[in-house]
Amino acid sequence: MAEPQDLFCTSHDGRLQLHGGAYGPADASRTLLCLHGLTRNSLDFDALARRLSDAGERVLSFDQRGRGRSAWDDDAANYRLDVYARDMLGVLDQLGVKRAVLVGTSMGGLMSMLMASSAPERVAAIVLNDIGPEIDPRGVERIRGYVGKRPAPGDWDEAARTIARDNAAVFPDYGHDDWLAAARRTFVEDAEGRLAAAYDPAIAVGLEPDEEAPAAPDLWPVWDALQALPILAIRGELSDILSPSTLEQMAARHPGLQTAVAPRRGHAPMLDEPAALAAIDRFLASLPDIEAPS
Repeated sequence: MAEPQDLFCTSHDGRLQLHGGAYGPADASRTLLCLHGLTRNSLDFDALARRLSDAGERVLSFDQRGRGRSAWDDDAANYRLDVYARDMLGVLDQLGVKRAVLVGTSMGGLMSMLMASSAPERVAAIVLNDIGPEIDPRGVERIRGYVGKRPAPGDWDEAARTIARDNAAVFPDYGHDDWLAAARRTFVEDAEGRLAAAYDPAIAVGLEPDEEAPAAPDLWPVWDALQALPILAIRGELSDILSPSTLEQMAARHPGLQTAVAPRRGHAPMLDEPAALAAIDRFLASLPDIEAPS
């Protein structure tokens, strides 16, 4: 299994360097672009990207500004959905990708919807992972409670315990090794062995209620504009972000929507669950061919 190729692109405003990984053949018949959640980074998609690239897909996974190995923004006001969406459309331009299938987890799914509505010619299909046009406020409050507020763990075992404490209800079947792997996707270690969250704490600014830019925007008008687009929506059975009623309403307003539920998962599934993988395989197999990158 080949290791991913490191990629470095420039943010749409020309100010920041964005890091990503490329998996699979550059001349594949289509490209998938994976977009992570609020406090997450491109490593969340490593297992999925390796699996899909082994099947011949080209997969790109990028750290959004302020996350992973991408540069932090010195203006916290830029940590918002429309900016991230423009960044990723710019990445597609820089990499010569005319159209892509978007795979968006949580915040990445919101970005996917915005990208598809603002540049429909660039988006061939979307996989939404535990997110929709309406967000359950319970989940927003839970996330607001820890983003940018976790003390730095002293070692990797403490990091694993921290992740387990905040997410035990999300992954009830996880053991210590699973939590340790999750910690290594969540924290980074400096040259002196000190651990820190792999994101800029300033991203929490966007979670604070604001009349002009609410933390949980109403995207139903955007959703209604995507009726012609192939979309798969995956929900974690235990999710406190995407409610069953919202998923039902999504299907009612998008008759072609494909759906799946990942059992015993909260927000958000890792997309390594058998139910999620089977749904993704079916969805990709149902899509028409997409031209290769130029």
